[in-house]
Amino acid sequence: MTVHRIFWIVFAASVAGAFMTGMPEGDEAPATLESGAVSADPAAAMALSGQKDLWGGEIQLSRRADGHFYANPTIGGQQLDVMVDTGASFVALTGDDARAAGLDWSESDLQPVARGASGVVEGVPVMIDRIELGGTEMRDIEGAIVPEGLPVTLLGQSYLRRFERVEIDGDSMILSRD
Repeated sequence: MTVHRIFWIVFAASVAGAFMTGMPEGDEAPATLESGAVSADPAAAMALSGQKDLWGGEIQLSRRADGHFYANPTIGGQQLDVMVDTGASFVALTGDDARAAGLDWSESDLQPVARGASGVVEGVPVMIDRIELGGTEMRDIEGAIVPEGLPVTLLGQSYLRRFERVEIDGDSMILSRD
């Protein structure tokens, strides 16, 4: 096993652990991520994010070569490449993805949002107005911007729990609201 592969395995485990505890409760309301238009090309969005079974209401994602599932949802009018992380308590946006989705923030906004194996995770709590994936739209999703230590945005439980079924079958992940 290469050092690079070991790094990613250790990183994935620590990221999942970091977001297991969720965000602390606070007095301030989280910022809101303004919604954007649905992807201009829905067919392209479905090809990138998986396939939607129009009759069964399912979104199917394929496992990538690194062993993880990724999707291409539209957040804040931007189509992003994100990792689906069943161990993350909420949607965790990288700083770059948050800015691409139209959310401005500063270092002074940082606060503890989770606790992981490596200690406290600092971020900016947000309420995401809308996430669209494979023709399915979800609104008002809890999230956080994590500007350091997160190389990819994570689609966590605050989004996934909205589905009635999240199933892994071999190299496919199936998300279903029916």
